[in-house]
Amino acid sequence: MAIINQATKELQVKIVYYGPAMCGKTTNLVQVHDHVQTAQGNKGKLVSLATSSDRTLFFDFLPIEAMAIKGFKTKFQLYTVPGQVIYNTTRQLVLRGVDGIVFVADSQYGKMAENVESFANLEENLKTLKLNLADIPYVLQYNKRDLPEVAPVEYMEFLLNNRDVQVPSFTSSAHKCEGVFETLNMITRMLLHKYVNQGAA
Repeated sequence: MAIINQATKELQVKIVYYGPAMCGKTTNLVQVHDHVQTAQGNKGKLVSLATSSDRTLFFDFLPIEAMAIKGFKTKFQLYTVPGQVIYNTTRQLVLRGVDGIVFVADSQYGKMAENVESFANLEENLKTLKLNLADIPYVLQYNKRDLPEVAPVEYMEFLLNNRDVQVPSFTSSAHKCEGVFETLNMITRMLLHKYVNQGAA
């Protein structure tokens, strides 16, 4: 849940990048951290909590263009979850207090089952935390579009966005920084819109 800091006049929101192992969650965060425009000192260090074969990354930033909601600047905290199933407890911990989600899917045909499994796991973990995906702003990113053997976007939409209310989806090649900021801009816009409507601050 968004944190309002009266002293610094900041509204802090948490965005979690979720998806199967090796789908590009970490690459997204590294690209954002390398390229995001902030004023001096308004970007946290990129922290990596590594396990033996996977890692969780996080940092926060206050964009230069940050929209103020009733005088409050919005600070974004970006997290990744470990993709491997054995770290499911860590995933649940990272999801605590989540405001928005970017689900990163691997576009390679051979990864479709992992994408679907990871998406179902996201819904299960939210339920464990007494949250419902339908109540949380989220977007889909179909990553690795530059590789051979990628599934058509329509097929991925059918697998992951086949709901009564469809969410925004983006194609990307995160390692080339293509689609990374389009995805991030949409989820931040959705969150700001939500808090403006709620009169958060």
